[in-house]
Amino acid sequence: MDGVSFAVLMNDQPRYSALRLAIALASLLSALLFAPWTAARAEEPKDLYEMEVLGVTAAQGGDQIAVLLRSKVLRRELTLFVGPFEAQSIAVPLQQITPPRPLTHDLILSLLTSLRSHLRRIIISDVKENTYYATLYIEADGKEITVDSRPSDAIALALRAGVPIYANNKALNGANSNQLPR
Repeated sequence: MDGVSFAVLMNDQPRYSALRLAIALASLLSALLFAPWTAARAEEPKDLYEMEVLGVTAAQGGDQIAVLLRSKVLRRELTLFVGPFEAQSIAVPLQQITPPRPLTHDLILSLLTSLRSHLRRIIISDVKENTYYATLYIEADGKEITVDSRPSDAIALALRAGVPIYANNKALNGANSNQLPR
C-alpha cells in the first residue's frame, strides 16, 4: 500500500474496522484449519512422506499403466505400474466419477462404515523383487488394525475415503530401480 491509500484507510474508521475484522477472521480461520494439520504432521514418523496422486497414464512400450505419485513436501516421486482394472479403480475417484452402482472399493468402504470402522491412512511401505507392498490402517472399536494390501487397492481406497497416502524411504528408494516395479 502506498502512503496515500494507507492515510485514507486510517481516516475512514468504519472501513478500517471492517478491514481489521476481516484480517482477524482470516487469521482465526487459518489457525483453526492449519493447527490440526501441523499437529498431525508433527506426529508423523520422520521416514514417511505424504504423497499425492498426480495421475494415471499408459506406460511406454507395454500393456501396463503407470500411477504417478509425488511427495507433497520434498517432491520425491514414485511410479507404480498396474494393470488396466487397477488403473480404472484409481482413475474413478481422481476424475470424481460416481458410478451408478458401487464398485469393489466403494463396497469395501461401505462395509467398513457398516462395521463402525474407517480407513485412517495407507502406507506404501516396501518393495521386494520389484513388487511394492502397502498397508491399510483401519480404526475399529478404538483400535488400529493393519491389513496387507496391494498399493493399487490401497490407493483406490484412500482416494475414495479422502485419507492420506504415505510412502516410506524404503519404498521411495526402491523407485530408483531400472526394472519396472509392480
